[in-house]
Amino acid sequence: MDKKHQFKSVRSFLGAKNFNESRKFYKELGFSEVVLSENMSLFKIDEKLSFYLQKAYVKDWVDNSMLFLEVGNLEEYLTELKSKKLTEKFSNVRLSEIVINEWGKEFFLHDPSGILWHFGNFKN
Repeated sequence: MDKKHQFKSVRSFLGAKNFNESRKFYKELGFSEVVLSENMSLFKIDEKLSFYLQKAYVKDWVDNSMLFLEVGNLEEYLTELKSKKLTEKFSNVRLSEIVINEWGKEFFLHDPSGILWHFGNFKN
């Protein structure tokens, strides 16, 4: 890759079956929302980590959307997510336990539309 450019971020576009429910879910998850229009918001973890949520639903697209977020302390983050009781507050939300893999460990969270989030960390 050409090193003369200063790359600042990469952002995915996600769809939502129920846009307002998904917006509420991501705010509850801990993301901050920047409303861009009535059909799109930017959800930020920090200044470099964010994604766009769209008021758009294409089943095949959403069913095949996955994101991986690397987390420093995976066990602590899973405990925090469990305390938010997201699976009780939102329909179709599922949260797994930690899985150990050859490359590291991860757990999974499905958002209200079915988008699969992988939260994990890699072996050193």
